Amino acid sequence: MQQISSFNDHQSGSLYLVPTPIGNLDDMTFRAIKTLKEVDLIAAEDTRHTQQLLNHFDISTRQISFHEHNTEQRVPELIEKLKAGYSIAQCSDAGMPSISDPGKELVAAAVREGLPVIPLPGANAGLTALIASGLVPQPFYFFGFLERKHQQQVTALEQLKERKETMIFYEAPHRLKKTLATMAEVFGNERRVVLARELTKRYEEFTRGTLAEVTAWFEDHQPRGEFVILVAGNEHPTEKTDNEIELPLTEQVDKEILNGLSTNAAIKLVAKKNNIKRQELYKQYHQL
Repeated sequence: MQQISSFNDHQSGSLYLVPTPIGNLDDMTFRAIKTLKEVDLIAAEDTRHTQQLLNHFDISTRQISFHEHNTEQRVPELIEKLKAGYSIAQCSDAGMPSISDPGKELVAAAVREGLPVIPLPGANAGLTALIASGLVPQPFYFFGFLERKHQQQVTALEQLKERKETMIFYEAPHRLKKTLATMAEVFGNERRVVLARELTKRYEEFTRGTLAEVTAWFEDHQPRGEFVILVAGNEHPTEKTDNEIELPLTEQVDKEILNGLSTNAAIKLVAKKNNIKRQELYKQYHQL
């Protein structure tokens, strides 16, 4: 069991997790602005994008890039800076770090090293959409982005179609129509769905209906902007039989491979479904 200690016990710097607006700059909190001004360094998903935010609030703190493609290089570097006493703010392009954005690897490394991790509250697209959706707000199940290939989406959605909770997905506009069609294929045409578009921005919009109705609507309308898709839970889920009891992890991977996924895609899906690290399952599956 990890020992609980006060942040004041540490001589190291602290890692601050700073949410940024998902559209409307007025949603930036006073505390977030103050933190970004006072830290020694900002680890940003896209330094050019974050610079626009910093310019708006007259923040001159130095930035360093930290995104999914340089994680292995940056995490040890940032951990050493924290140990040396630097305070670092980590932020993504929009919303909360680690939620469908970079961040979780740095947080995990800081926790392992016993370094202070300080989260700030702020904007989150999934929860913002959920409270205005009209669907049951709790419990809910957050998934984020589905894989892009049709069969991968089908496999993931098949694992979710019996869930009773409202489900939250993110999707880009150019993939929205195909994703809605796949959801209708797996969940059925009558499942209720809410689409939240351009949240907190000028053209914020909610589209509500069944999957059949919403899919038909987008046949005549071009999706624009980022979307949150909220799908109502299954009100009449099918009870599992003894033969459908959850398989061991490696057998789950084998099953997804038989369903058409590549080995890596199957490992990624099973890891996400079971809330474990992909690297751990990769090593377990390949007996490394």
